[in-house]
Amino acid sequence: MLEQIEKTLNELKGSEKRNFVQSIDLIISLKGVDLKKPENKFSEDLVLPHGRGKDARVAVFSDNLSDLGCDIFTTADIQKFAADKREAKKLGEVVDFFLSEPPLMPLICKSLGQMLAPRGKMPKLITGDAKKLVENYKKSVRVSVKNAPVIQCFVGKEDVETKKIVENVESILKFLETKLSRGRQNIGKVLLKLTMSKPVKVDI
Repeated sequence: MLEQIEKTLNELKGSEKRNFVQSIDLIISLKGVDLKKPENKFSEDLVLPHGRGKDARVAVFSDNLSDLGCDIFTTADIQKFAADKREAKKLGEVVDFFLSEPPLMPLICKSLGQMLAPRGKMPKLITGDAKKLVENYKKSVRVSVKNAPVIQCFVGKEDVETKKIVENVESILKFLETKLSRGRQNIGKVLLKLTMSKPVKVDI
């Protein structure tokens, strides 16, 4: 299968060039998954072995941390966002992952929950080494199954070496084999696409 993924990626990379570096998306349709059962729905953040090609944007809510290599918002900032819904909405659109120190979570839920929760962007709690956690999230993607048996997620940029993209795709497929009740048997079609291209099926 890895050879087929590589072949499909090379086909996409050889298609019409655009005047910007396109993203590469992985699309997986599932089969035999009953989404009426809550246990079959999930949302997981996975660290890609070779990153995203361009780091995800991460923001941290904290009154104590600094020098994390990302945006840091304090209690005062949260209160400002709560008072300016337009800026809060913009924040939710541009930031990929939010992290927070536990003491700030009640305020975040009260002030920003209505904006972040529907986007699936409520902060994950910071435990352990905050700087390492931020670096991991910069290389992460969210793999989720909610209301439709389809997964679509970012696996890199077209200027990243093909073999690295193949390994990113492989890591997601391996995760799904362990997450889905029937493993590989629940994986239907696998497709790849560039930002401006049509999806191309991977022969598996």
